[in-house]
Amino acid sequence: MNTAPHIINITSPVSKALAMLNDLSGKAMTLFAVDDEGRLQGSLTDGDIRRGLLRGVTVNSPVSELIHRACHSLPAGNIDLRLLKEYRLSRLRLIPLVDSDMRIVDILDTNHTTTLLPISALLMAGGKGERLRPLTLTTPKPLLDIDGKAIIDYNVESLARAGIRHICVATNYMAEKIEAHFSENPVNGVEVECVREHEFLGTIGAASLYEHTPADGDTLVMNSDLLTTVSFEEMYLHHRAEQADITIAAIPYNVAVPYAILTTDSNGMVTALKEKPSYSYYANAGIYIIANRLLNSLPKGERTDATDLIEQTIADGGRVSYFPLSGVWIDIGSPADFAHARELMRQHRLMGES
Repeated sequence: MNTAPHIINITSPVSKALAMLNDLSGKAMTLFAVDDEGRLQGSLTDGDIRRGLLRGVTVNSPVSELIHRACHSLPAGNIDLRLLKEYRLSRLRLIPLVDSDMRIVDILDTNHTTTLLPISALLMAGGKGERLRPLTLTTPKPLLDIDGKAIIDYNVESLARAGIRHICVATNYMAEKIEAHFSENPVNGVEVECVREHEFLGTIGAASLYEHTPADGDTLVMNSDLLTTVSFEEMYLHHRAEQADITIAAIPYNVAVPYAILTTDSNGMVTALKEKPSYSYYANAGIYIIANRLLNSLPKGERTDATDLIEQTIADGGRVSYFPLSGVWIDIGSPADFAHARELMRQHRLMGES
């Protein structure tokens, strides 16, 4: 963000702080005081000023007499995600990111960017969307409009709010339309890069078309035609806690059998009878966090499905974990799914406006 409106020298008079806070009206009204070397000394709000004036501080006094010196900050480039989450949940809106000398490098507004995940993202957007024809005869499915916004933009915005700044979109069907969509304007301040498949490479083969860095990092890979409220932060923290090579987002899936099911033994005898049982499973949600070294090992330009990579990783003794997904998850694969998604987002918008 533009940090200048929020930074004041520690020797500046209280009157200047009041003027700066007035200019921030309607935004996050917090200032950060720095010394002549630009090092963070503390924070200042209009509440701090009011309390100072009540105890006799004047508008000509330096802000050093009012600042809260124990203000929270985080080291830029080495973010403790759990601490950041703790700050956010305690309703701390602005968090300065500082270098090793406590100079402010950036200021995080948690109302706009909830976390800072150190990963890249790859959105798979090459499919033909045949089940949604005739809608997809002239428009690729990721660009279909849901309540005034392209499907894929919901996902890009969610990734941007999670602090993911390198987002790549793999295209194929009507690739030029998706490329043009992202060439016009950044989405939530993120410039999206497109990589084009010249033949269909399966559900993850497009990841072989470019190098994933850093080599010891991770990439979030997901289908672009999903609408979901999955917490990318929680999924990433789970991935790291499990020291996983691949983490699969999973949705609960229940199967109800409308008949009585027999349990039998090896002699052909019935040992039990269960009336209309229900079984619970986890299904693949089409969202993964994958180690970059695995993505970089994919055969270049060859068709590969995500299930192929997962099965090979398991066979090689790798760690594959799953992350149960709660909240909204809609795979927009049919006209009924599309209609449901449009109505859901319309209701969500109306609730936000009320």
